[in-house]
Amino acid sequence: MTRVLINIDVDDLVRAEAFYTAAFGLRAGRRFGAGGVELLGAEAPLYLLAKSAGSAPHHGAAAVRDYARHWTPVHLDFAVDDLDAAMRVVLAAGALAEGDVRESAWGRIAMFADPCGHGFCLIEFSARGYDAVADPC
Repeated sequence: MTRVLINIDVDDLVRAEAFYTAAFGLRAGRRFGAGGVELLGAEAPLYLLAKSAGSAPHHGAAAVRDYARHWTPVHLDFAVDDLDAAMRVVLAAGALAEGDVRESAWGRIAMFADPCGHGFCLIEFSARGYDAVADPC
């Protein structure tokens, strides 16, 4: 069986841990010295990994880590029961809102950035969720 682990590089481990625990009700599990912390309480563990801005992600990499707001095709979506309440919580924890709430047949979505520049979405599904737009198999 394949398990999913979520790793997020952060430039400030203390700030990132404070954000993710306050915003999503996660709790610290194991600590890996000054290099990382495991956050528990979601369907998959989330690992915050301390990596300096400007450091290379791998040997020979052309790009370096940059914690200004950046776009990536891979991001986190957090499914919530009450989008408006969840928005208040993540904003109070330090998220930056990016645009207005959008609505569709499958539900409502709001986009944010965490304090380390990573984008994430909050999604409140309608009663049918993705089934409202899915093609039958």
